[in-house]
Amino acid sequence: MKLRKTVAAAAVALALTATATACGKSGSPDDDKAGKPGDGKSAPAVPTYKVNTSADVKDSPVFDRIKGKTITIGTKADQPGLGYENPTSKKRTGFDVEIARMIAADLGFDEAHIKFKTVPSEARETQIASGGVDFYVGTYTINDERKKQVDFAGPYYVAGQDLLVKSDSSIKGPEDLKGKKVCSVTGSTPLKRIKEPKYGVGEVKAQQGYQVCVQELVSGTVDAVTTDDTLLKGYAAENKGALKVVGKPFSTEPYGVGVKKDDKALRAAINDAIEAHVKNGDWKKAYDATIGLSGVAAPNPPAVDRY
Repeated sequence: MKLRKTVAAAAVALALTATATACGKSGSPDDDKAGKPGDGKSAPAVPTYKVNTSADVKDSPVFDRIKGKTITIGTKADQPGLGYENPTSKKRTGFDVEIARMIAADLGFDEAHIKFKTVPSEARETQIASGGVDFYVGTYTINDERKKQVDFAGPYYVAGQDLLVKSDSSIKGPEDLKGKKVCSVTGSTPLKRIKEPKYGVGEVKAQQGYQVCVQELVSGTVDAVTTDDTLLKGYAAENKGALKVVGKPFSTEPYGVGVKKDDKALRAAINDAIEAHVKNGDWKKAYDATIGLSGVAAPNPPAVDRY
């Protein structure tokens, strides 16, 4: 049933344009299923976060500007299980969205004073630097090149390139791809990586979005889809019982919270918030209620890097 549902959903999603992610591109989900279980009855609830009404971040230019007002958080809108906006209800769901909400609560902002702003990958640094967003959470890989323009709190999650396959597939890892057909997105880092001779892939198909790749996997024209495991978990959750994530990552992608360059006070406050919500269990509850619906157990959260 879920498999057929995905085929239909994918046909609709073909009209949607994939946008770049931490690895280069992302897909487009069909509806608000992200963050829900297969039958809609047994999903763990996302946690609620106590707002710190006495929050203050001294020496933070960004916090000084928004204190007592509204915080604007940049994120993605088309990544099921991570950062997704229902086009009808405008409801935001996903693990990245929950990370953003728990940080905002610790900074003193309740739900009524949070504004989410969809920002494509190519505009992240510009939006953070210009004040278009106050911080950014959206499959944002920490690397030295980006640190030249923005600072990062976190990481709050370490993703890795992985494989999405049918549940009865014999593929157990990248070593089983010899002669197989694999799909990823045009211009993405995962596409470039999977073309490396060491994987021996028979045919690499480049598509404009991951939803199209998922459709090809469902129809049997490819044997696997590859990108960050976080994205793949979202699609697996949508197709519970039909598709699965292999669970053998072969790259490292530490996801961070992007903040304005040299706002050390805000970066430290966000790091404090991440650590606090890991310690009190919110992090795992948020994972279980979002990308954890794929059936992949929560990994150990990474230690934040207070560089």
